[in-house]
Amino acid sequence: MNTEWLAKLWNNNVLQLGVWETIYMTLLATLFAYLIGLPLGLLLRVTDTDGIHPIKWLNSVLGVIVNFLRSMPFIILMVAMLPVAKFIVGTSLGNRAVIVTLVIAAAPYVARMVESSVKEVDAGVIEAAQAMGTSSFQIVWKVLIPEAKPSLIIGAVISTVTILGYSAMAATIGGGGLGQIAIVYGHQRSDQLVIWVCVVLIAIIVQVIQAVGMRIAHRVDRRIRN
Repeated sequence: MNTEWLAKLWNNNVLQLGVWETIYMTLLATLFAYLIGLPLGLLLRVTDTDGIHPIKWLNSVLGVIVNFLRSMPFIILMVAMLPVAKFIVGTSLGNRAVIVTLVIAAAPYVARMVESSVKEVDAGVIEAAQAMGTSSFQIVWKVLIPEAKPSLIIGAVISTVTILGYSAMAATIGGGGLGQIAIVYGHQRSDQLVIWVCVVLIAIIVQVIQAVGMRIAHRVDRRIRN
């Protein structure tokens, strides 16, 4: 293990850039994954057989698509989606292409997380809203989402950490971040110290995401009385 080589990486801001790229890719991919996955998850719940507006055929079609994408190993899905990334951002290399593949891989996962969260909402609350003549859209916006907010936030934390892990694997197709540093400067140079430093840095990022997310979930949980 070459500590001088590690010091050189630090002094040349390679590690700092890797941390920034990892956070940047993770947060941006999570944002876009939720822009797709949140409404998709709500739609899966609303159109379910015991949902507020059952549509069996639509729920079945969406369920098959989501399950198909979720069943594919990320590394295979990532490679398969490179042409899609090239069509959207004009390139199949680099962080922009990786973010597209991350979003495509994570959105179905997010959708199931959202669906699971809103399923936890007490049926009595929904029935009370329906009895008052509340529309389906208002039930979703004013009942399901607010009541499921703590669970949704916890799910967002889990999803973000999962996407962070995906971003590290994305280094195999030219993505940046700590995953690329671990492969290029660690594995290819047989330098275990660089690899473990990247592992520790990723673990620190995970702990920060977990701590911040759980604190927010605790604050918005109406069941907790300080």
